[in-house]
Amino acid sequence: MEKKDIDWSSLDFSYHVTEQRYVANYKNGAWDEGGLTGDDKIVLSEDAGVLQYSQSVFEGLKAYTTEDGRTVCFRPDLNAHRMYESAQYLEMPPFPEDRFLDAVRQVVKANEAWVPPYGSGATLYIRPYMFGSSPVIGVAPADEYQFRIFVTPVGPYFKGGAKPITVKVSDFDRAAPHGTGHIKAGLNYAMSLHAIMTAHREGFAENIYLDAATRTKVEETGGANIIFVDADGNLVVPKSPSILPSITRRSITYVAEHYLGLKVDEREVLFSEVPNFKECGLCGTAAVISPVGKINDHGREICFASGMEKMGPITQKLYDTLTGIQMGHIEAPEGWIYEIK
Repeated sequence: MEKKDIDWSSLDFSYHVTEQRYVANYKNGAWDEGGLTGDDKIVLSEDAGVLQYSQSVFEGLKAYTTEDGRTVCFRPDLNAHRMYESAQYLEMPPFPEDRFLDAVRQVVKANEAWVPPYGSGATLYIRPYMFGSSPVIGVAPADEYQFRIFVTPVGPYFKGGAKPITVKVSDFDRAAPHGTGHIKAGLNYAMSLHAIMTAHREGFAENIYLDAATRTKVEETGGANIIFVDADGNLVVPKSPSILPSITRRSITYVAEHYLGLKVDEREVLFSEVPNFKECGLCGTAAVISPVGKINDHGREICFASGMEKMGPITQKLYDTLTGIQMGHIEAPEGWIYEIK
């Protein structure tokens, strides 16, 4: 398919309206057959459940043009499963996982001209989301829901390469023990906005949140999981029931062990250990890995040996290998690449 006449290299990471999106509605206890539409507007009751009690969950994934010209997505089955579990936790009727995958296929196929060409540095960002659409005045789940997917072409998260960032230890709590930190709900991100804007006003790129119960253990940031490299070159990954199960993080741990031969240590990580680590990164769909050069703990600086100029050597290998798998010039594990046909 002929691509849109766009200067792909000038794209930033922002929303651009494309032609088609997918919509399905849940009513009278069942999902309708759903389908594509050109209408990008949503009409809701002023009393819709999503507006009154924040009943919404969402996902984020990307479509790529591989080196051999195929259009593919990266592990969308994991997005489907995570969204299913997120919906259950908010008492929403889960959208079936097989239908999620088919909806992704339909939307990407219908907007294939918007999938950036290989080597452009850009990708097609895919946003599935679901929300309570019927009126709810008492505190209760909605009776009706809408599931939608839109896509938008985006440029690389970091123009000119990923330079290490400085983050701060937050005084805010990201998630309560036994709360909603492990699901991808809009409400989690809403409560992080004041914290992230506070960090930005203070000159920091992000927050690192500690566990709310003891404030001694590393959890994650407002929008990404955290990884470390220790003095022996092992990958150390914080583990907590309040951490979102990042698909990028899970892929990185597999790549570390099976492609790079690294030892992977997934465990609770005390913040007191952090000064002993050599490298640090934030991992997620948008940037894959954002290198961290420095953590500010209430004025005390923790500087990583990898420095503030470039990714550390092991973080760079993880980034290069994972993006190589996504772009098709490194062989992927079975089931990781979902081709759009």
